Amino acid sequence: MKKALLILSLLLIVGCKSKTVSRDTDDLKIKKVVEAEINSNQQKKAYQLGKRVLETCNTSKFKPFDETEVTKTVMENTTEERLTKTCLKFRQFYGSFIDLKLDGVYKTRQETIYRYHALYTKKVANKELRIFVDESNLISAIKSMDWDESFDAKIN
Repeated sequence: MKKALLILSLLLIVGCKSKTVSRDTDDLKIKKVVEAEINSNQQKKAYQLGKRVLETCNTSKFKPFDETEVTKTVMENTTEERLTKTCLKFRQFYGSFIDLKLDGVYKTRQETIYRYHALYTKKVANKELRIFVDESNLISAIKSMDWDESFDAKIN
């Protein structure tokens, strides 16, 4: 009985090999957008929504997004509870949010990425905010992370 179970287990493991997935590498390529080609209306929208999220940390009031601004996924994931939790950490470590400074605009096949340097009152704060805008001109992702000085070097 034990031998039969062992053989059956081995057959299952051997039979479940992973598939290789081919992916077009153009989907993954990020290219820097020159300043003359930046969509100023889209840039304003990205800036205003990013600033609105981070100013929540200063005011403790969040104006929820609507379907004309962000995708459904972003709307569901950006809740007042999640923002409050993140804001508590940010205020403790970085101080009050001051402003966003645009560092660069990048493009993939399907999205435009606005990369902002987030400015805080404490000098130790070195954070960035990336706003992803899809082809429908909706914010498809908002991502906060530590500032990466070598970002431009990585994409070239």
